[in-house]
Amino acid sequence: MTLLTLAIPVALLVAAGAVVAFIWAVRTDQFEDLDTPQRRMLLDDPPERPKP
Repeated sequence: MTLLTLAIPVALLVAAGAVVAFIWAVRTDQFEDLDTPQRRMLLDDPPERPKP
């Protein structure tokens, strides 16, 4: 029973931290552009070949 008195507040603190981190990420536009990073590697120029 004493373990629950410690585990429940710790779990609530971890959950509150996750909510705060999510709200911070949304407010700082971390989720604004999810498509470009995956396509950027396809749009890069190919490496130049060394001239002999």
